[in-house]
Formats: sequence, structure tokens, C-alpha cells
Amino acid sequence: MRTDSSPGTLPAREHLPAGNAGTPVLDVVIPVYNEEKDLGPCVLRLHDHLKRTFPYAYRITIADNASTDTTPQVAEQLEAEIAEVKSFRLEQKGRGRALRTVWSASDAPILAYMDVDLSTDLNALLPLVAPLISGHSDLAIGSRLARSSRVVRGAKREFISRSYNLILRGSLQARFSDAQCGFKAIRRDVAQVLLPMVEDTGWFFDTEMLVIAERAGLRIHEVPVDWVDDPDSTVHIVKTATEDLKGVWRVGKALATGSLPLDRIARPFGDDPRDRDIQDVPKGLARQLVGFCVVGGLSTLFYLVLYSLFREFSGSQVANALALLVSAVANTAANRRLTFGVRGRGGAVRHQAQGLVVFGIGLALTSGSLAALNAASSDPAHSTELAVLIAANLAATVLRFLLFRAWVFPDRDGTGTGTDRQESTVVAQHNPSSATYTTGGYQQYQQPYQPQGPLPQRPAHQPYAQNGTTTTQFRAGEAADGTWRDSTMQLQPVRPHDTEPGDPR
Repeated sequence: MRTDSSPGTLPAREHLPAGNAGTPVLDVVIPVYNEEKDLGPCVLRLHDHLKRTFPYAYRITIADNASTDTTPQVAEQLEAEIAEVKSFRLEQKGRGRALRTVWSASDAPILAYMDVDLSTDLNALLPLVAPLISGHSDLAIGSRLARSSRVVRGAKREFISRSYNLILRGSLQARFSDAQCGFKAIRRDVAQVLLPMVEDTGWFFDTEMLVIAERAGLRIHEVPVDWVDDPDSTVHIVKTATEDLKGVWRVGKALATGSLPLDRIARPFGDDPRDRDIQDVPKGLARQLVGFCVVGGLSTLFYLVLYSLFREFSGSQVANALALLVSAVANTAANRRLTFGVRGRGGAVRHQAQGLVVFGIGLALTSGSLAALNAASSDPAHSTELAVLIAANLAATVLRFLLFRAWVFPDRDGTGTGTDRQESTVVAQHNPSSATYTTGGYQQYQQPYQPQGPLPQRPAHQPYAQNGTTTTQFRAGEAADGTWRDSTMQLQPVRPHDTEPGDPR
């Protein structure tokens, strides 16, 4: 089993050096839409806080997504007055679109965003980004639902927020506590690969990004925050909730069908260089055991029902063989998909053939148990037969798991999901104007301004320098690799059909 960094996986996280203050280490994005009143006080307050408390170079980027008031003029004035402030104008609405565009073009190794109302106490900003700077985590989120968080908001918003996160936990098995808090950060090397996999351009952008990152095994750091609700918020709660539920269904379907190339953003085992020499480290054993037990329990019930039906018109041995054969085929198919993560039709016939061999072993155990029972008693009760079969099936189940893991679905590719797992790939074609990404079976779409290809390992001595130089200016439309020379950007829809007709703002 491989544990080193292989093509298609992220490189090991590295601690950013404390020196090299030329390029900003942190880029804080403030997405805005018609915020002419709040934008100025927000930026001034954030800039003052960063100037006093943040030990690294920083940048504040105002991402104006199609404002129709004087927000663009306010942003330009702030950019002219404060050296660390840059403005960015998009002609289409959508918070997710604004974040994707600005993050994709930023050269800072740590990317963050916060809402313009600054509901979150800024003292949580440094704890938010510190684990990303140190290399400990890949993403970081502020949580209003942590026990130590202090939150002031109405009962309606509290109920909606908690209900939404319960839905995420129940439907997408999300383990992070707060998907909607407007206070998040991500490492740029992670964003380069993760953002093309996120479809949403509105408010569900955060949730989709976190779910994909978590399912891929990336580390998400949570920071308890102090948060005061903005009574003047223009978010349409009902409409936003509806769009979010649609997004939950879409992402859940993509995860269930295996069309998301999660292996694209996998981390190697152990980011310490000493860990990369470790071989044969088993992966996914706990998850596989849980999945196998669930499938096994359902298969046993299915087997007992079939045995009882077949027993009505045949002897115990025939009924046992038929019930075990049918349930074994269903058990192999379920474990192939759910327990060991093997998708697609490739190797399905061979797996079923191997499963039948395992079935033969189980048949020998159960048939032998029935033969012993019949030898001990000429006419055993039906309940006694079932008890003996359950005991024999428990022994066969243990043996079946070991054979499935070691022989039928061995993990030889280091992914913990079997050898014949359907490979999902990300095909990237890049030119200066647009990039087309095909993410497995996930919807193909166009996304401008996104660097492409597998991530190279950043040089340890200067991980955020570009082309051997240090860039201090951030120009609209300029990618981190310095390949886009035009200071203007012709905005296009992220996907041809995506016009964002009713943004929930």
C-alpha cells in the first residue's frame, strides 16, 4: 500500500516561513452586493484589526458581485486610500462565484472570507488561519454552534441554522458543526484543486466545498466564535433554504454515484517526511467494518426470510442452499459498493464469482451445522434451526469479511477502496481565457481564471513566490502564476447555463 504523495494527490502540507513579507500571506475576501453603507466601516475596522494584531503581510480584497448602488465607488475609494485594500468587480451575482473568482486569481497562500456585516468577532481571525499557516489543517471554519461559542440572534434563525446542520449530518454525514457561518479560510494549494469541483455559485458554495473536502479526507479546523446577528441582513431565508436543500440533493447524488473525483484532493499519509517511508498502513478498516456489519445484518435478515419461505416447500438443506445463494449475491454486490467503495461494472463478474466461492465456504459451515443438528435430533423445532443457523452465519460472516478484504477486494492502490474501483479523473484544458474541467461523472462546466493540472510541490524556501519574484500588487484578472497580463477581466458564466436568475441576496 502506497502512502507517499502520488500524481493526483495534494502534496504534504508545509509550514509557511515567517519571513518574506513581500507577498501577502493572507488574503481576506469580503463579498458584497449593494453594501454602500456597511462596506466602508467594515473595511476600516478589519484593516485596523489586522494592522494591530496580524503578524504576517495581508491583503483585503473587496469582491463586488454586480452591485447596482454606489458600492463600486466606495470600493475604489478604499483601494485608493489604503495600500492593503484591493477591489474586484464582477458583473454577475452570487457569493460563491465571487469567492471562486477572487480565490482563483489570488497569489496569497492563505485565502479567507468574511461577511461585510462583521457579525463574527475579529479576535477569531488569527486562530482561524493559524492552523493553515502552520500546515496542520487544510480548511478552517468559524462555528457558532460550538459549546464555547457566544451567539446573539433570534430564535427563528437559530432554529433554521441548527435544522440545516442536522440535515447535513443526516443526509451527507457531515461532521463539521456549522456550514453557513460567513467566516472561513482555506489553503491556496487546496483551493486550486477543490474549487473546480464545487458547482454552486450562491450561498450553498460553502457547504458544497466543505462536504467535498471532508469526504476526501482533508482536515477541517473549527474555531468557536462570538457572533452577533445583523438585524438588517438582506438574506432571503426561505429562498436560500430551498436552494440549499436542492444543493444537498445534488451533492448527495454525486457522492452516491461516485462521480466526484475525491482521490484528486487526497492527502498522503503523514505530512511529516519521516511518515512517507511507512509502508502497508491499513486504511479504512473502521469504516469498512461498520459498513460490513450493516450489510451483514441486513443480509442475515434477508437470508432468514428467504429460508423461512423456501422451507415451506423444501427440506432444510435445499432451503438453506437457495436462501444462502440469493442472499450471497446481494451481499457481495452491496459490500462491493458500500463497504469497499468499488464502483462501475469493471470486475463485477469476477467479484461475484469470488463471492460465490466465499458463499461455498459459508454453505459448508451452515449445512454442516444443520447436519449436526439433524443427527442430534430427528425432528428439531424451527426456532432451534434458526438459532443454529444464526450462530453458523456469525462464524461465516467473520471469515467472509477477512476473505473480502484480503482476496475479493484487496487494497493495492493505497486508497482504502479496493483494486477495481472506478477511477475518477480530472481532465483540465487551459488557455488564458478559460479552463474546462471534467470531474469524472460530475457535471462539466467552464470556469475562468483557474490554474490547472496536478499541484506541484512548492519550494520550501519560498512557497508563495511566483516565478522567482515577489509580487506585491494584485491586479484583477491576474492569476497566481503571472500568466495573465491584461489588467481587465471579461467575465463569463462559470457554466454556460448558469445565469443566477435569483440570487438569494
